[in-house]
Amino acid sequence: MTVDDLMAIQPVIPVITIERVEDAVPLAEALVGAGLPVLEVTLRTPVASDCIAAMGQVKGAIAGAGTVLNTKDLQRALDSKARFIVTPGLSVSVTTESQKAGIPILPGIATATELMAGLDLGLTRFKFFPAEQAGGRAMLDALKGPFGHIRFCPTGGITLDLARDYLTRSNVACVGGGWLTPKKLIDARQWDAIAALAKEAAALKRG
Repeated sequence: MTVDDLMAIQPVIPVITIERVEDAVPLAEALVGAGLPVLEVTLRTPVASDCIAAMGQVKGAIAGAGTVLNTKDLQRALDSKARFIVTPGLSVSVTTESQKAGIPILPGIATATELMAGLDLGLTRFKFFPAEQAGGRAMLDALKGPFGHIRFCPTGGITLDLARDYLTRSNVACVGGGWLTPKKLIDARQWDAIAALAKEAAALKRG
């Protein structure tokens, strides 16, 4: 599976921070059942790797690792059988090691300089992060001129309404959505409420 394949599956990729392993399977089932099989699990908690492994066993789920900061994190992700890698910034070592391992990677960039560094590594698909704080839709519109062949997954500060607007842009393949799995709903194990948010996101149209 390529990065393009992943980005084409659904308009919104849930960005998930999970603190209890026992929540991993029901959360994945809720999201997959609502039409969002690609799941980014951030490596921000001690149980994140175990959660990726558990989610990967859910039928239809494509569980990957986010917030991969270094090659140690990358190895954790690989050990958990993560299907893809997402980084908040551009790391040469993480990118090259991911490429060697044959695992799709979506590195984060926020500037044209970082984007060009990614081009030097053979990349043409990036996470635009933190999207709203880094210039949002206006920044993506500006980048389109010199980088018309680049496609992005904007993530950071995006809501359902903002996602609708981002997805009208030809250089936006999908968006990352932390709003789909808020901590309060996970803590309360309100899987039906999360599924409802996921269904709304899955129904968004791309321009």
